Amino acid sequence: MASVDVGIGLLGYGTVGSSVNRMLVEGADEIERATGHRLRVVRALVRDPKKDRPFPAGDGVLTSDFAALRDDPDVHVVAEVMGGISPAGEYVRELLGAGKAVVSANKQLIARDGAELFAAASAAGVQLRFEASVCAAIPVVKVLRESLVVSNVHRVLGIVNGTTNFMLSRMERGGSYADALAEAQAHGYAEADPTDDVTGADAAAKMAILATVAFGSRVRYEDVERRGIEELEAAHVSAAADLGMVIRLVGIATLLDGAVDVRVQPALVDRSHPLAAVDGAFNAVMLQGDAIREITLEGPGAGGLETATAVVADLVSVVGTSGTGFLQNDACWRELDRLPPVEWSSEFFAHLEVSDRPGVLAHVTSRLAAHDVSVAQLVQRPADGAATLELVLHRAPLGEVSGALREISAFPEVLRPPFLLPVIR
Repeated sequence: MASVDVGIGLLGYGTVGSSVNRMLVEGADEIERATGHRLRVVRALVRDPKKDRPFPAGDGVLTSDFAALRDDPDVHVVAEVMGGISPAGEYVRELLGAGKAVVSANKQLIARDGAELFAAASAAGVQLRFEASVCAAIPVVKVLRESLVVSNVHRVLGIVNGTTNFMLSRMERGGSYADALAEAQAHGYAEADPTDDVTGADAAAKMAILATVAFGSRVRYEDVERRGIEELEAAHVSAAADLGMVIRLVGIATLLDGAVDVRVQPALVDRSHPLAAVDGAFNAVMLQGDAIREITLEGPGAGGLETATAVVADLVSVVGTSGTGFLQNDACWRELDRLPPVEWSSEFFAHLEVSDRPGVLAHVTSRLAAHDVSVAQLVQRPADGAATLELVLHRAPLGEVSGALREISAFPEVLRPPFLLPVIR
């Protein structure tokens, strides 16, 4: 069979875009053997076509005119690797409307505007794929959408932000939050402005996408309960270690009795749990379901080459299928209620700093018991007229635990507001 050229357009030709082109050039023979097609970048949208780039795009490929890419009849599939909501979102809408399939690495765009974009793709009869938007080279979206389509996945646990995982791994070895952030920036894992990473915004967008695919119901970025790592202190990390645990920023998506809860927050993870072993700037996603019990996917979750790998995989999937592709583009097929946050249950870790007086511990445990919350583990550390109480609480609804801690924080013996994190075993 004769090879068929498929023209590829790129929105952006930076680290990821140039890596995509390099992979398509260097892997052309392998792609042709697998698909019968040769994928060739024919247009790439950039701000400055004259700028030097590490992997040249070829004569006439770079353009600053979006219309030149959109209207080029040789461009059949476009990879959006420019990031941001605007103008990337407007470009993707126009491309879909023009009948061109799109592959996107843009987590914020997919998490926020996914419903509209999938509707546009369906109306035009073209594909929108987004593997690279979540965990770069880890093919978790493909596994969920295809391999596990009938597995009734009901829980997704994920370490989906490499920057914060690097920082927390660094804090385990000693040092403050500020030290860990400075080292992450020195290694290029954290941007000069690390807000999206440390506040959990990046991870929240990814978990919204994963929950949408896993549960078949639209979960928006705004639906994700989010808490970052900015409040973490070395004392919390040390307390976790004393309890045989580590702290990780974990995304937790749960489907319970027809209702969905999705959250991103630091959590204490038992050292025997697979997520506890995820070190440095790596990502991991654990899928739990009726038929599969438990599957863990782990690998590099960021980086130009890693993200480009997922983009190329989606490009190959597009040219290897026809029409709207697998599942008619959109993974959503039902509407599910949101679980009220107060009803979400877990084991919890509570850190309290109190005056070292007789009866304080009894007072604390009595307030917990009044909310039907019991203590599974306790470590008490006295120091200069004060004491630190590290409590691991049995599984209980978040509303009851939070209510008890609000009452406890009003005690005159409590020196700082209690610090609460979920526990994962």
